[in-house]
Amino acid sequence: MSTKLEKGAAAPTFTLDDENGSPVSLADYSGQKVIVYFYPAASTPGCTTEACDFRDNINSLKSSGYQVLGVSKDEPAALQAFKDEQGLNFPLLSDPDLTVHEAYGAYGEKNSYGRMVTGTIRSTFVVDEQGAVELPLYNVKATGHVASLRKKLGLD
Repeated sequence: MSTKLEKGAAAPTFTLDDENGSPVSLADYSGQKVIVYFYPAASTPGCTTEACDFRDNINSLKSSGYQVLGVSKDEPAALQAFKDEQGLNFPLLSDPDLTVHEAYGAYGEKNSYGRMVTGTIRSTFVVDEQGAVELPLYNVKATGHVASLRKKLGLD
């Protein structure tokens, strides 16, 4: 069972392939604030809502100093299709063996429509310039998540 990350914990480092099959590391963003969000599956209704919400807010997030990385268990080809379909403007990373999901506590038992299942826990982590978890958010809602996140970060 994966453990949940606490505020102030070192964010687990990772290198995953993006939608183009190119490696992307958390270390690539050293000295920058990064929003790493985990979602269950590309091109599904809730995940599309959430991804488009980040897409629509990317300029204001970037101007506030935040980079965005989306992570799912989807293969790069599925991520590329999702990115193209929705005009997404940030990297989507492939974690098919769930290593990074588990390191962040974003995979495990969750309540899905009233029954317990094992799967991706929709989660978002804000990592500060030093690589520490500034804001760990578990079981987030797809709809309205970015607005809620902006408030928590003091951007609105």
